[in-house]
Amino acid sequence: MKPVIGITCDIYSADDRGPEYRLKTNYCEMVSEAGGIPVIVPTVADVTALADVLDGMLIPGGRDIDPKRFGQPLHRMAVLQDPARYETEEDLYLALPKNAPVLGICYGAQFLNVAEGGTLNQHIPDQLQHQEHEGGTLQQYKVEPDSRLGRIVAGELGGKSFHHQAIDKVAGGLRVVAEHADGTIEAIEGEGPRWLMGVQWHPERTPDDPNSKRIFAAFVEEARKFREGRT
Repeated sequence: MKPVIGITCDIYSADDRGPEYRLKTNYCEMVSEAGGIPVIVPTVADVTALADVLDGMLIPGGRDIDPKRFGQPLHRMAVLQDPARYETEEDLYLALPKNAPVLGICYGAQFLNVAEGGTLNQHIPDQLQHQEHEGGTLQQYKVEPDSRLGRIVAGELGGKSFHHQAIDKVAGGLRVVAEHADGTIEAIEGEGPRWLMGVQWHPERTPDDPNSKRIFAAFVEEARKFREGRT
């Protein structure tokens, strides 16, 4: 059987019909194309039960994490994520077997850093004096060649950027493996044997880019290996 990938989702309360779950289809499409079975995880899910059947976890993009989780006051430019999403992701992340692969994208990369004890820069234009990381800017990144990410991608690594926050203090057990020329941290990964990776850009938004395909393929392959080892 193909590996089962749990993908968390956003919560929006847009009108009087009540809150709704949202997830862009390209996350599911990239997982499916890579050979996995995408399963959307709502906030009401029994994460303990899910942890017994999922072979990997994908944490997609989203709004901003409440800075109380890393000991800072709220920045005036922050737009907070519904706390139920973070709580569900944290519970599932902790419930998963410690060798299950996890991929975080944009908000998801920031989640991994905060969940492991790191901090975020809540509004990088304050320091950079530009907003070039917002609005889908196509950027290039320098990758550490001796990293997992460096062994996955080939040639120049680029991606579309949609963020105004970024990783600041890196959590223990994680390492920086890609950066923008302005110093913004663009990718982190675990230092241990677990396949744990967070990328700040959006590879699902460049589905025809070979490196985007390679990242999802590597993630789903690790989930397949995990599934085989579990059974």
